[in-house]
Amino acid sequence: MRRKLWLVMGVVALAALSVSCVSNASQDALKPQGPYAQEINNLFTSVFWIAAAIFFLVEGVLVLFVVKYRHRMGRTEIPPQIHGNTRLEIAWTILPALILAGVAVPTVATIWDLAGKPTGDVMHVTVIGHQFWWEYRYTDPDMKTASGNPITTANVMVIPENKTVYLSIEAEPKDIPVGETVIHSFWIPELAGTQDAVPGRTNHIYMQADHPGTYWGQCKELCGLSHANMRTKVVAETATDFATWVAAQQAPAARSGDLLAQRGAEVFAGGQCILCHTIDGLQTAAGNPVAGIGGPNLTHFASRDCFAGCTFRTNPDELRKWLADPPARKPGAAMPNYHLSEDQINALVAYLLSLN
Repeated sequence: MRRKLWLVMGVVALAALSVSCVSNASQDALKPQGPYAQEINNLFTSVFWIAAAIFFLVEGVLVLFVVKYRHRMGRTEIPPQIHGNTRLEIAWTILPALILAGVAVPTVATIWDLAGKPTGDVMHVTVIGHQFWWEYRYTDPDMKTASGNPITTANVMVIPENKTVYLSIEAEPKDIPVGETVIHSFWIPELAGTQDAVPGRTNHIYMQADHPGTYWGQCKELCGLSHANMRTKVVAETATDFATWVAAQQAPAARSGDLLAQRGAEVFAGGQCILCHTIDGLQTAAGNPVAGIGGPNLTHFASRDCFAGCTFRTNPDELRKWLADPPARKPGAAMPNYHLSEDQINALVAYLLSLN
């Protein structure tokens, strides 16, 4: 029995060691790729080594005492006691206090530094946590669409490299009848720390990428059945590429010449989709703009390479499976099964993939 226990413990330890040694981890907070993440990492590193030194010192003394003063055959005397030694008690009271004070100084300084409002050339983005996906609204005056609304995307946030992004973190408003108003937590490990998205409250955090790249993140707060499927990513681009992306996002949804895609637009505008989703430039049969609330803005859906909390890739196969039965693909998803026909699904897939 004891041998089996040691075997199980060994396998668990080996598995933990193997996971910790992954070289291509996509959410590695120990490999900061921006100045704000680097500042947090610097604090962590210094506190970690102080804590490690204290751990080995305390455990080393404990092991020494266990070995040196262990019970031996023939020993009848109790080892010398130090209870009541005023000097020692003062020393091990003052020393930990000094260590904690030394750790508190850079900790508080970092907190204050990251809590202030940035100045200069800063981009502002409002992040809204839904069940179970992230919405991004670019709120600067030069980031408006042709209809006068902020550029709005879902699941994928695009930012320019070497530019501070000031994020306003919110949770799904109570007046949107989709999902539940619960706490989420926004975290892109390589670019910034974590910040809670609390209903009825706006929190803030900085972000900046040193170079172009893709940085994955996720919700860190247990928020329901598909908490593990509430992923997201940030794509940092050069200034030129970002300007191109902004210009494309400001334009209304393109009209495809493909007959199947046109049929998909009719299915979209004439069905339940318009209750939750927005597509700039698309109108219903009555001539009203398609501007639903609660669901992701799909104006440039095909420009994002993932959807539904970045759980699925944006391709025809995944879209068909999703439209056939969303709750089956993602437990707890707010989008119900509308029991669409195969023809309707094919038409919708063609239309959605035309929205670049």
